Amino acid sequence: MNRIKAVLEEKGIKQTWLAEKLGKSYNMVNSYVQNRQQPRLEVFTEI
Repeated sequence: MNRIKAVLEEKGIKQTWLAEKLGKSYNMVNSYVQNRQQPRLEVFTEI
């Protein structure tokens, strides 16, 4: 399981909320969660 997905589930955080806080689209955050794309280091530290 993707660690980002696991943390979101643990903390009860929705992808839409994270996308808004990061200034990214829902689709971009979803691609991180689904492990289709890796976030840049700067974005990863914000997560």
